[in-house]
Amino acid sequence: MKSKNSGMKFAVILTIIILGALTALVVINSESKNDEESEVKLLPTEGQPILGEANAPVTVVEFGDFKCPSCKAWGETIFPRLVSEYVDTGKVKFSYINVLFHGEESKLGSIAAESVLKNFPDAYWDFHKGLFKEQPSQNHDALWINQEKILEVASGVPGIDVDKLKTDIEQQSDLEAVNKDTELVEEFKVQQTPTIIINGIMLEDPFDYEKIKTYIEKELEGNQL
Repeated sequence: MKSKNSGMKFAVILTIIILGALTALVVINSESKNDEESEVKLLPTEGQPILGEANAPVTVVEFGDFKCPSCKAWGETIFPRLVSEYVDTGKVKFSYINVLFHGEESKLGSIAAESVLKNFPDAYWDFHKGLFKEQPSQNHDALWINQEKILEVASGVPGIDVDKLKTDIEQQSDLEAVNKDTELVEEFKVQQTPTIIINGIMLEDPFDYEKIKTYIEKELEGNQL
């Protein structure tokens, strides 16, 4: 009789342990999923630079900073693949929002970019890529975004009136547009650059291109239903 009771106690204890392990596994899986992505509301892109078809079914937004080394790396490795596979094929439109995590240099570069977007929109993406290209490979904290460097980049992009850009920079003519971007950074609680949002899904790892493709394809399938 004593042996039977001991066996029942052991079975109860074993059941509790198994249930506890299963609960922990569910929690871990749930936390793992939350680490990968989070849902946010759809991000407005009116007034932002757009690459691709305006009526493309999927919108990919990058929160980036011209001073950010990871943003430059993303632009050189992930961005070309995204453009080739999805933007050029009309499936995705891409938009960029300025982040000022690196202070006055980020602000200066963003003001210049907003001026180019407003006055010479066809030249925006060439200027955008040109400014990122000037980011030094070493000593990322060096003071390299200045008016001289910006105008040097602009002078190499067809369609930009360098004198007009110089005036806009000196007068901070497009500071309001930059401030609107900062409001979006705060509203969407952006903590890192680059941050990538796909139709309201904020990715944890912007360099996981297979994950980016997975969410784009899911959105494309949803638009076909």
